[in-house]
Amino acid sequence: MLIHTRRDSRTTQHNTTQHTIESSSRKPPGMSSSCFFISFSSSLLPSPINHHQDHHLHLHLKSKKHVGDHHLPTTNSRVLFLCAASLASTSTSSSSSSSSRNSVEKKRHWKEGEYPGIISEPSIPTRGTGYGYGNGNGRSTKRNHHPIKNLKKKMDRKNNAKAWANTVTEALSDFILRKQWLQALEVFEMLKEQPFYQPKEGTYMKLLVLLGKSGQPKHAHQLFDTMLEEGLEPTSELYTALLAAYCRSNLINKAFSILDQMKTLPLCQPDVYTYSILLKACVDASRFELVESLYEQMAERLITPNTVTQNIVLSGYGKAGKFDQMEKVLSGMLESTTSKPDVWTMNTILSLFGNKGQIEMMERWYEKFRNFGIEPETRTFNILIGAYGKKRMYDKMSSVMEYMRKLSFPWTTSTYNNVIEAFSEAGDVKHMEYTFDQMRAEGMKADTKTFCCLIKGYANGGIFHKVISTVQLAGKLEIPENTSFYNAVIFACARAEDLMEMERVFKRMKDKQCQVDSTTYSIMVDAYRKEGMNDKVYDLEQEKEMMVVIAPKDDENIEVETSVNV
Repeated sequence: MLIHTRRDSRTTQHNTTQHTIESSSRKPPGMSSSCFFISFSSSLLPSPINHHQDHHLHLHLKSKKHVGDHHLPTTNSRVLFLCAASLASTSTSSSSSSSSRNSVEKKRHWKEGEYPGIISEPSIPTRGTGYGYGNGNGRSTKRNHHPIKNLKKKMDRKNNAKAWANTVTEALSDFILRKQWLQALEVFEMLKEQPFYQPKEGTYMKLLVLLGKSGQPKHAHQLFDTMLEEGLEPTSELYTALLAAYCRSNLINKAFSILDQMKTLPLCQPDVYTYSILLKACVDASRFELVESLYEQMAERLITPNTVTQNIVLSGYGKAGKFDQMEKVLSGMLESTTSKPDVWTMNTILSLFGNKGQIEMMERWYEKFRNFGIEPETRTFNILIGAYGKKRMYDKMSSVMEYMRKLSFPWTTSTYNNVIEAFSEAGDVKHMEYTFDQMRAEGMKADTKTFCCLIKGYANGGIFHKVISTVQLAGKLEIPENTSFYNAVIFACARAEDLMEMERVFKRMKDKQCQVDSTTYSIMVDAYRKEGMNDKVYDLEQEKEMMVVIAPKDDENIEVETSVNV
């Protein structure tokens, strides 16, 4: 009985001490965090927070040792006596007790919006579970620890940084998708300045391909060099993308130098895709003497041409009118086991004869490929529609479109472009606008070729005020302004005999680093010659000759804007 009484006394004394400590360490209510923004130059690390020294006193008063179910206070009896005396004095006067609590509540041991530096006893006691989190008496036996300072601020900064990075990364992908190379490079440079962003090989690959398609070999090479300086290991694919950038700008000599550089690197050896790109550049530039040498190099390296390679050479021979070589390549494909003709082969042959206006040959080859077991696709029907439209064979054009609907082939942007182009060349503005309206009603997205055909159609129809509104609409829809687009506007100005506006468009074309081609000079020369402005004709001819002479030598100063493939 004596033992039980003494134990109850110790328990009462301990509870009195605990009540005193809890009443003297009340925590003010949590403050809501304020919103903030991260600038491009702001640091992501929070500033250190000064701690109050009286935290240590609170911690010592509250620390306990747990032995089984017994609570042994770590403070001595003198501290317990002082705490009990303090409790007795505060209970005599309610006014002094409230003022004491208010004075404690006014103290703040953390800054506004931050996580508190010291956590008092839990407001809701934890139930003993036998896992070390309680003793069965409603009190936690878990040892208190210092929480991380500024936890909320750190989490907010981290989340905002991630949100900013995701937003800017999405903007980069959007610019790449829209083929806006200049904006894409600006966003990419902005991202690289952030410590949390590490560009990967895939990002560089997308940018190199974009710059190549946009006719920016100089920027592509600069980006490639920057990638190497940052320690990213080059691959055969990255070198091939850089080589393709020069090939698209018709800088064949520079492309061959990249090929020679690849041969010296064990991990960046050229493959069939590298040679296919070089072959395409050679046949497009009518450098057929280089085709055989490339085939020999492929044979020495045991690289077998695939169907894509043969289709490229087949198309090059066909465009150059070398039909004997074209048939030789096609016969080899029929006998080969690694480069069998496919639907791309079919489309290549049909487009060759269709562009030349040889409708009978086109239809004959269509039947041959069908007999080979090759099934047509949407692009195949688009080629037929375009060929019939150029010959103004509207009945056959309509029958092909109806046949597409019957076979559940969707009408694409290219399908509508071919129909719009057919009416544009004929100056049939009424049917051209009707087709364009139907295109937009079905949710088809217009592209650069669409607006080129519309501008030419209004010019051929003599409705020049609609040319201006069409150009403005293209700007609102953020249609890429390439060489074909500027040539269409220059053509409209020439048809309207507005030579001053034609010169302004020509200047804007150069300011936008858009490559002037032979079509541009031909349109302007004809316009000046019609007005008897021989001095202007002479200047343009001299400028054209200078560009032809400079192009092979000054590779890095040429910026070519390629047209969109439809």
